[in-house]
Amino acid sequence: MPVDPGAIATWANAVTVGRVLISPVMFALIPDHKSGAWLAFVLWFLLCSSDGVDGYLARRHGTTRSGAFLDPLADKILVLGAMFTLVSRGVFWVVPVVIIAAREILISLYRTVVGAKGVSVPASKLGKLKTLSQQLAVGFAIMPPTAIHGHDLWLGLLWLAVALTVVSGLQYLYKARIGAAAHAV
Repeated sequence: MPVDPGAIATWANAVTVGRVLISPVMFALIPDHKSGAWLAFVLWFLLCSSDGVDGYLARRHGTTRSGAFLDPLADKILVLGAMFTLVSRGVFWVVPVVIIAAREILISLYRTVVGAKGVSVPASKLGKLKTLSQQLAVGFAIMPPTAIHGHDLWLGLLWLAVALTVVSGLQYLYKARIGAAAHAV
């Protein structure tokens, strides 16, 4: 049965809110050293995988405006929270994480402003690839075998995430500029 686009209490939103509420537990499980932790990794994997579950539920039962807002917010809380936790633990360098956070905040503000005008800004394929690279960077940095012996792997994924983050952010801004120019004519 399709849900009302204005609905808030949906199964997809319940999964999304659950991801947000469980995220701090996962952050607390990230160890203070560069050895990783299986429990943190398993919880990270489950939280990242549940993003697909809420997406499936939303597509199956119908998307909602609240879900369109909550799902990307949950992704940002999960990824940025984990990344800043890794910075605080001395695993990630702060510069790439700040670059990622700045883009995420800028694009989120842009989506909020244009969303208030009734314009939807769905995630691009590049934006989805960006999120995946961010999730993989964190995952490999906390999974014990790669946390210890795969430094180049997760560091490379982190910098790939930075590149995709910047390029996809520029892509959104370019499309916004083209859209604004089309409306001005």
